[in-house]
Amino acid sequence: TQDGRYTEFGVGDLILFDTSRPYDAEFQRDVPVSRLLLLRFPRSLLPLPIRDLRSLSGVRIPGAGGIGGLSAQFMLQLARHMDELSPSDAARLSTLTLDVLTMALATALDAERTVPPHTRRRALMARIHAFIRDNLGDTRLTPDAIAAAHHISLRYLHKLFQEEGHTVAGWVRECRFEQCRRDLADPRLAARPINAIAARWGFANAAHFSQAFRSAHGLSPRQFRERCATAAPGSDCAR
Repeated sequence: TQDGRYTEFGVGDLILFDTSRPYDAEFQRDVPVSRLLLLRFPRSLLPLPIRDLRSLSGVRIPGAGGIGGLSAQFMLQLARHMDELSPSDAARLSTLTLDVLTMALATALDAERTVPPHTRRRALMARIHAFIRDNLGDTRLTPDAIAAAHHISLRYLHKLFQEEGHTVAGWVRECRFEQCRRDLADPRLAARPINAIAARWGFANAAHFSQAFRSAHGLSPRQFRERCATAAPGSDCAR
């Protein structure tokens, strides 16, 4: 509750409140465990009028779909990997996170055009990257599906990735390889079959995965796992 507005929100939803003014918040009493991801930032960092922001305080931004959902997805992905970030990564991603949040709030205000073009583009790419990472295990994760989820044309999607020196399919494949490397290097997963690891991250054909992995890393998945098993403690074999 803030500014006389009372809102109930659930999993994935976003809600904005101003800690410089009175507010009240509580978890549902019949839910045994609840978790809240709290992002704090100076109000001055948002390139939106204070009057407009006040009209959003205590207003639920649905996380079930649209930009609100994609923005929540990005922030949850970031929270899961906070302990892996270097100080420089954290500084860069804090700026990116505000870009994403700015677009979510501007969309709720129907004021997307007031956001600078570079902010809109960075926010869009952040949401696309988070969407891809959240759906790596889905074999239907194609450029067409990614473009449709973000309401942009396939041509524009390819252009965005080309400007970063990547292809869409290449970036998806590298993200999948990254997760496979982590699992293959994890001693807790030593008994898990390689084809199960490949399938978990979207490689439906085990033979194709093995061939593509060898081409990319110079080792078969089995050889990579064996090398990691004998690596010195503390070495980052997964990279």
